[in-house]
Amino acid sequence: MEISTILTADILDILFEGRNKEYGAYDLRRTYNRRLTVSITVMLSAVFMLFIGFAFAGKKTMAKEFIIPPDAHLIDVKPPVEKPKEQLVLPPRPPAAQAPVQTLRVTPPRIVADEQVTKDEMPPVEAQENVKIGTFNKDGDQDVGLVDGPISEGVKGGVIEAPKKENADDDAIFRKVEIESSYPGGPAAWQRFLHKNLRFPDEASENGVSGTVIVQFIVDKDGNVSNVEAISGPQELRAEAIRVIKKSGQWTPAIQNGNKVRSYKNQPLGFQLAE
Repeated sequence: MEISTILTADILDILFEGRNKEYGAYDLRRTYNRRLTVSITVMLSAVFMLFIGFAFAGKKTMAKEFIIPPDAHLIDVKPPVEKPKEQLVLPPRPPAAQAPVQTLRVTPPRIVADEQVTKDEMPPVEAQENVKIGTFNKDGDQDVGLVDGPISEGVKGGVIEAPKKENADDDAIFRKVEIESSYPGGPAAWQRFLHKNLRFPDEASENGVSGTVIVQFIVDKDGNVSNVEAISGPQELRAEAIRVIKKSGQWTPAIQNGNKVRSYKNQPLGFQLAE
């Protein structure tokens, strides 16, 4: 290669000077840049097409957002009412056929003359045992009737009576009973007794003491009062309350399990100053 052409010649021409350019290496090196550009372009185009394809495929699978317009009105939708299931009602079974029972005509007795009595008017007692009594005669089976069960020994008439409850201890004093002891005549009689016998103590009246005193006492089976004591209330009023209870006489005793018993009684007594 001449010296004048070296400065303007291609590097490949200089390398392959005096060599066989038809072998193929020269053409490969000569077209390398063009082939590289084409391959990169094809690769980027394929990647871009794949990206666009995946993007469109993803949009198709996404659910659309449901937007309610502002002027829409929502209404309550009631669930469907379930119809009640029809119950299968089986018809009642017809009663089993029973054999007819023999019926015997029995008329009420009348007092008539002997010549007016007929043989068929009043059948004998033996003939009336296993038949039904009616107003006409009818043939049929014997009426056996009900069969009584065996009666146990020691039981009269087959009826067992419930044992009566008795107090385990007659001397026990009950605090809670079925029916409490009370003053004879009721609340009205008790008010009359208090109005006649209850006196306001002078000491309590002078000191302006008033209030309610609760007196506890025992009422025995005969209604007698004992163990009288005041358990609450002003001290100035307790003595008068105890005196009135002791003077009250006999009370109606308490009842427990149908029996009269001894019991505690808490009786309030009110003392009020007159205005």
